Amino acid sequence: MLARQWEPSPRQVLGDGPDVLGEALRDGVNLTIWRRQLPLHVQGFANSLLALGEPLAESLTLELVVAESEPDLSGLAAGFADLEGHQGFVADVAWLVRAFACLVDARRIGLRLRRLDRAMCPRFHVDHVPLRLITTYAGVGSQWLREGDMPRSGLGDPTAEPAAIVDNQQMQAGHVALFKGEKWLGNEGRGIIHRSPQPESGESRLLLTLDWLG
Repeated sequence: MLARQWEPSPRQVLGDGPDVLGEALRDGVNLTIWRRQLPLHVQGFANSLLALGEPLAESLTLELVVAESEPDLSGLAAGFADLEGHQGFVADVAWLVRAFACLVDARRIGLRLRRLDRAMCPRFHVDHVPLRLITTYAGVGSQWLREGDMPRSGLGDPTAEPAAIVDNQQMQAGHVALFKGEKWLGNEGRGIIHRSPQPESGESRLLLTLDWLG
């Protein structure tokens, strides 16, 4: 216990290329963010989907023969297949699935794609998972805290949350992040603290999450 007290605070790594995601495998790193720019056709599809105002909540469990397998996403957002850019969007999601699976040598991945009009998890919290990929295709992105920004003992207590979030601690649309949770070996008590943002009135977001299931 004494040795754990002297460990450096977990750190976050941001970069402009996909290789930065691999930093999440390092001890002492609990968040990596690839600050990517979405291809215009994918961005256009996401914006068009949200503009329709129709509900979207899809969940898939993807079984992969090997980590580099092509995932079966033939039914993903199928109700919006007539929108321009749909094929490019599905291809982009498939690339993220393969990259995530390859990084952790996963054989099973849980995928969730949602249109959100309100914050899904409005309080700062940690995830009780090993590793989760989060990206917002359109709308406001997730917010996160550096170690010490709020006491971990205050998680769930709105009075313990910081009054403001600095700009560089909120993801932008297109950014891809790996959030290390409490179930990552050696990361107990060090999961990245984060929350869903509250969209402005009349706005929504298109959120994709991938979970490592095995």
